[in-house]
Amino acid sequence: MDFERQSKPLTIPPWVDLLWGAAFTILWVFIAARLYSSLLPILVLATLLYSGICFAVVAHWPKTEDFGWANRITLLRASLIIVLVAAAPFIPALPSTDHALWVYAVGALIALILDGVDGKLARITHSSSRFGARFDMEMDALLILGLCIAVVMSGKAGFWVLSLGLMRYLFVAAASALEWLNRPLPESFRRKTICVWQIVTLMVAVLPPIPPMFASLTLATALLLLAWSFMTDVYWLYERRFHHETV
Repeated sequence: MDFERQSKPLTIPPWVDLLWGAAFTILWVFIAARLYSSLLPILVLATLLYSGICFAVVAHWPKTEDFGWANRITLLRASLIIVLVAAAPFIPALPSTDHALWVYAVGALIALILDGVDGKLARITHSSSRFGARFDMEMDALLILGLCIAVVMSGKAGFWVLSLGLMRYLFVAAASALEWLNRPLPESFRRKTICVWQIVTLMVAVLPPIPPMFASLTLATALLLLAWSFMTDVYWLYERRFHHETV
């Protein structure tokens, strides 16, 4: 009995993870505030976004179950993405923004690298979960939205770029009214590839040496691919709206 008690894996309560996640978020906020001279607005926006993550964890993750190392990497990534989104509206327009944009692009690159780490860790530790997959997906969507705002504020492209970041949220809004849009979709290499393409083209567009014309052209291509991908998925769901298929 003593041996079984000693060999039981350590379970860290989710609130402990949320606390260190909040600490990292505050750290990134102060770094961003030094770059963009907007401490209070960035802090308020980051607090609101992080509160949303706390609510999701409390509502959907079992209080007695360990959060898992893959989810912890996603939480670390989330703390960075939240500040990237909160800081994006305060990026000054070109040409005075070179340093700020380089730092922003590096932050987005770190977030993208961590995206590969959490998925691989989940597979290695056999800790994949529906919550973890959704958590990861929502952070991808939030990163894309932040990058869209950064591109617009830097003057690299017009407000139409925001449609790249808002399309996911429009789909979620439509799904709240149309039940058939909530059906599970099959795994798709096309969907994953276009998501990565979005992030990469947005990151490249943010870089100071990239001219606005080139940025607009690549982002318009990304928007067309994204629209096609969404239409493909919506049509697949529409065709199966009256019956459920195992995917």
